[in-house]
Amino acid sequence: MYQYNEVDQSLVDQRVEQFRDQTRRFLAGELPEDEFLALRLMNGLYIQRHAPMLRVAGPYGMYNSKQLRKLAHIARTYDRGYGHFTTRTNIQFNWPELEQVPDILAELASVQMHAIQTSGNCIRNTTTDQFAGVIADEIEDPRPYCEIIRQWSSLHPEFAYLPRKFKIAVSAGPTDRAATQVHDIGLHMVRNDAGAVGFEVLVGGGLGRTPVIGKQIRPFLQKQDLLSYLEAIIRVYNLNGRRDNKYKARIKILVQAMGIDTFRELVDAEWEQIRDSDLKLPQSEIDRVKAFFTPFDYDATAAADTGLEQQLADDSDFRVWYQHNTVEHKVAGYRIAYISLKPYLKPAGDITAEQLDLVAEMADRYSFGEVRATHNQNLVLADVKTSELYAVWQTLAANGLARPNIGTLTDMTVCPGGDFCALANAKTLGIADQINMKFENMDYVHDLGEIKLNMSGCINACSHHHVGHIGILGVDKKGEDWYQITLGGDDGSDAALGKVIGKSVPAEDVADTLEKILHVYVDQRIEGERFIDTFHRIGIEPFKEYVYAAAA
Repeated sequence: MYQYNEVDQSLVDQRVEQFRDQTRRFLAGELPEDEFLALRLMNGLYIQRHAPMLRVAGPYGMYNSKQLRKLAHIARTYDRGYGHFTTRTNIQFNWPELEQVPDILAELASVQMHAIQTSGNCIRNTTTDQFAGVIADEIEDPRPYCEIIRQWSSLHPEFAYLPRKFKIAVSAGPTDRAATQVHDIGLHMVRNDAGAVGFEVLVGGGLGRTPVIGKQIRPFLQKQDLLSYLEAIIRVYNLNGRRDNKYKARIKILVQAMGIDTFRELVDAEWEQIRDSDLKLPQSEIDRVKAFFTPFDYDATAAADTGLEQQLADDSDFRVWYQHNTVEHKVAGYRIAYISLKPYLKPAGDITAEQLDLVAEMADRYSFGEVRATHNQNLVLADVKTSELYAVWQTLAANGLARPNIGTLTDMTVCPGGDFCALANAKTLGIADQINMKFENMDYVHDLGEIKLNMSGCINACSHHHVGHIGILGVDKKGEDWYQITLGGDDGSDAALGKVIGKSVPAEDVADTLEKILHVYVDQRIEGERFIDTFHRIGIEPFKEYVYAAAA
């Protein structure tokens, strides 16, 4: 995990003092609200429905135990005892007092954390695969390149006021676990015909009001050209992106309007001007950053342990958790273990101060002191010995963190919706509870197999409802909450946008409508087929016909 040097630490410390003075001047009436707005957004501070909301950066999803303990302290001291993990692997605090935000930022800086560029029209937190560095199918660990992008983009003077927010994601294997195709820029680590590792570059993806799958702009980019090419793309966007209409200001609109070929020509022309500048990445710099992500000193004897099979045979609850909430590690004798933040009848992604402290303790004891956040609002202990899995499960289960539902219907990705967000058109948390109550039978949920259910409270799509196998969008109809349902979306390697099944349904009918959709799936699927596979085979019409015929 990357460790700050003096420059990094000085940068975040100075930002704290800058914002402290800006906040003082605003509260004293010396700084107009419209000027303070841009300043607070650059420091991750929103004004939500009930209170300010502070979004803290979790670079490419990585947290260490010291940072988790600090987050727990902040939750207890400055908030209401909990935090909320987001789909960009950040953590949000929903109840801080404006006067205390500079103190929170100072607390964060003391453990090499900040809230810089977690909001505003700038380059946001770069995300990647939660299994980076520990999964066998990746070409190379993508985290060093995420860190290189973070250092280049942080407080970049040219890109502080882009036409709109800008998001980058990096994936390094055949399975895309970072939703790269629905980002402004998606980077895939690939090998060319000569065997060299570089990047396939996608551009113009995104969700929200106009969902778009990204288009390939370059099939292979050498590592040394990574920053210069990214800079060329964003310069073209910064110069040509619309600023007269925020709904048409994202790069996806520009790429669509120009066409990918014309956009590529402009990028290549800009790139030629800067390709051989100081932006060229020397191998020495790549090696320097890679040194922060060297593999841990794994126990060579771990694979010799034979106790796991007996534990799985003796305890059916442990066996179910193992099957659904753990993943094979590339090192024999180790396993990747999920921490489920989707407990029954509690908000998805929320975690209490006590749980944060517990996860920190578990990270130290079982996973080299590190934890990763996922873009599906869960956490991961990436390096657990198989001999210690049973103890990990027992501790998680005793603290409400072991619901065996990863990748299932109840592993919902859900934004806070109208309960918190001032932009939301409809509430989401109560609907999630309704779905949980309807599908409480975990045996049934497990039989349904992999289903990605994503729900957003407005068209901004913070929970990526367009690319859920089942997507739910909250809409406002004359002051009442209604919900539009889409089917067939996917954020993986075969990314696709969901199709609207039909007219929206009232709040009280959401779970019943899902039950009808799942009835068609169960009736039509071939053995072993996932929901998304069945949908692609039979299309949307059988779902539509049954749902609305049953409703009639």
